[in-house]
Amino acid sequence: MRLLALDVGERRIGVAVSDEMGLVATPLVTIRRASKVEDFARLAALIREQQVHGVVIGHPLNRDGSVGPQARRVERYAMALEAALQEDGLAAPVILWDEYLSTRQAEEALAGAGRRSRARQAGLDAAAAAIILREYLEANVH
Repeated sequence: MRLLALDVGERRIGVAVSDEMGLVATPLVTIRRASKVEDFARLAALIREQQVHGVVIGHPLNRDGSVGPQARRVERYAMALEAALQEDGLAAPVILWDEYLSTRQAEEALAGAGRRSRARQAGLDAAAAAIILREYLEANVH
């Protein structure tokens, strides 16, 4: 079952996709945020194009596991996305997954790969989404 993962930020959304077996997470694209309507239309198009069966969204909980302002924003975004997908005829459940430190791990991985800072920034959000998806897949292997 192929999944899409999102790292939702204030300016960009990192997107990653799994393989059909649910074993490998690959960075896909970084979307520059516009309005929710435009974001959701772009994500619906990716879901159709990638033949995705579910969406995992990074949930930025605090270090102690509590919900802060950013986590609440992501929760509202996730609920609105799921409703928009249903209205668009897509039955892709939306799952929140603790993303603690995913962006930092992505930064370290890209820096370790020797990517230049501008190229690193361009791929950071999608790489963070791939880390979120990889962690979700590893925790949910049957």
